[in-house]
Amino acid sequence: MKQEMLTGNEAIARGFYESGGKIATSYPGSPTVQILDACKQYENVYAEFSTNEKVALEVAIGGSFAGVRSMVSMKHVGLNIAADPLMTFTETPTNGGFLLITGDDPGLKSSQNEQDNRLFGKFANMPIVDPSDAQESKEFTKVAFEISESFQTPVMLRITSRLCHARSIVTIEEPGKYVTKPVFEKDNKYAMIPPASVVAQHFMKERLEKLKEKSPEFKLNKYEASNKKNVLIITSGISYNHLKDLNLDLSILKLGFIYPLNYDYIKSFTSQYKKVIVIEEMMPFIENELKLMGIACEGKKFFSFTGELDSRDIKNGLIKAEVIEGEIKKPPMVLETVKRLPLFCSGCPHRPIFDMLKKSKAQMVIGDIGCYSLGILEPTEISHSIISMGATVGITKGIRKAMSLGQQSEPVVSVIGDGTFFHSGIPSFINLLHQQKDFENMTFLILDNRTTAMTGGQHNGGSGNFNEQDDLHVDIKALLETIGFKRIFEVDQYDYKTTKKIINQEIAFEGLSIVIAKGQCALKYKVRKTPYYVDPSTCIGCKTCIKTNCPPLKMKAYEGIDGLKSSIDPDMCVGCGICAQVCPVGAIKLLEGKEVTK
Repeated sequence: MKQEMLTGNEAIARGFYESGGKIATSYPGSPTVQILDACKQYENVYAEFSTNEKVALEVAIGGSFAGVRSMVSMKHVGLNIAADPLMTFTETPTNGGFLLITGDDPGLKSSQNEQDNRLFGKFANMPIVDPSDAQESKEFTKVAFEISESFQTPVMLRITSRLCHARSIVTIEEPGKYVTKPVFEKDNKYAMIPPASVVAQHFMKERLEKLKEKSPEFKLNKYEASNKKNVLIITSGISYNHLKDLNLDLSILKLGFIYPLNYDYIKSFTSQYKKVIVIEEMMPFIENELKLMGIACEGKKFFSFTGELDSRDIKNGLIKAEVIEGEIKKPPMVLETVKRLPLFCSGCPHRPIFDMLKKSKAQMVIGDIGCYSLGILEPTEISHSIISMGATVGITKGIRKAMSLGQQSEPVVSVIGDGTFFHSGIPSFINLLHQQKDFENMTFLILDNRTTAMTGGQHNGGSGNFNEQDDLHVDIKALLETIGFKRIFEVDQYDYKTTKKIINQEIAFEGLSIVIAKGQCALKYKVRKTPYYVDPSTCIGCKTCIKTNCPPLKMKAYEGIDGLKSSIDPDMCVGCGICAQVCPVGAIKLLEGKEVTK
């Protein structure tokens, strides 16, 4: 039997394929991006990065309605976008099996919040499974589809960032035979108008009761007995593996099926022990479920409510709980080093925009989710608010209305990327024109780098204007004109002087205007032109080029020349030319065969 080292993401995709899955959808968001990427390699699978998570969920719902096994994956906050159809879909019976993958992010490795989507699963009346390694990720995916079809329910498979990207050995099997079911029956149990929804409430309740009763038969849980009968540890997910790393002589009940819990099943284990300790990351979900059933236990009293729980954290918590003896270990000492904050890539078209904004008279800049979120960090430090995908547009309008009521006329600038514009910005732009006053100064910068760059360069609604392989060709300017906007400018982000002039002009304009700044993602499109070099004999060391924050630029000492002068690493330079355009003395020039002193 073949075995491979797979990440949790890849293992889920493999489980989807082995279980006969046909429709896989997603919106790119760390930590789950690679699930759909991996699905694309399998034959007879339709895989789609949709416009946003809501659309992705709806496409997968359609696949289920049509009788095929369907899966939608997204990061945890993506479920907020998809919540509207989800909360109604769970009222209907599934036809083909349906699986929702949520990638939670303990420790906020790549997210703006740390919400625990196990609570969302319970809120939506869905069963929840929680794998602990890549092999379980594959197997739980397959079992989840069986549960879905047996109980006519969507199933949530909850995975976390560490498990999404961690690799372990996975047994590879051939796909089983799966026969597509007929398209769903045409009756009102799939049409959630009030009379049908009233019936559906009882359907959901009865379905959960059946799941609770049958859950021990799914064989997703694991009990490891110790000779000691004083303490039982209940845990799930990757916390189980961190606990096992400690090699402690303790009884463990690892839950793979974490909602709904079967009281009799859990009680058959807990009744044997004097103390029950729950180890789980983030919210006390399992702990609270046990307490609601009347099972005495403790958990968050000893373990952090935020961040990941590694082996040291678990050991410290067990010492606090007096389960084991030992000395509380402090986190390892972190040596002070030079700060290495994230930077825009070499040649990134976003960088000159933020350089222009920093030099402009913009006092209020509202940002959004994307690579350009870096505008809030050193050394740019120009963005003042980042909340969620597409939020900048509505927030900017709200700020402007509030300022207008207070007779404040300062300009407000909003920055949004093309991927985010297509994801959730369009409705907000439509709303901008509602009760809009001519004198209200708002400048909207749409940064069009032709891709969804932050998550790896997936396509968006306008990528087809630049790529033959992408089939969505929405023109942002034409769309905005159709909506009703009049004052729209298109600029080349690499034409520094012209773009800066127009941005400053529009910030000063007393009214609403939109600037679409175009420039391809240097990383996605592998932009590589003739690099630039610095003539140290001409350079005056003013650091104007350095302040554009391009990674190849640095100050250095040249032999025979007093003071530090600017320099460019030719191996990193992609030839965007921004530094040459801002240099006041013309010291930065195209290489053109000249040997550069490193």
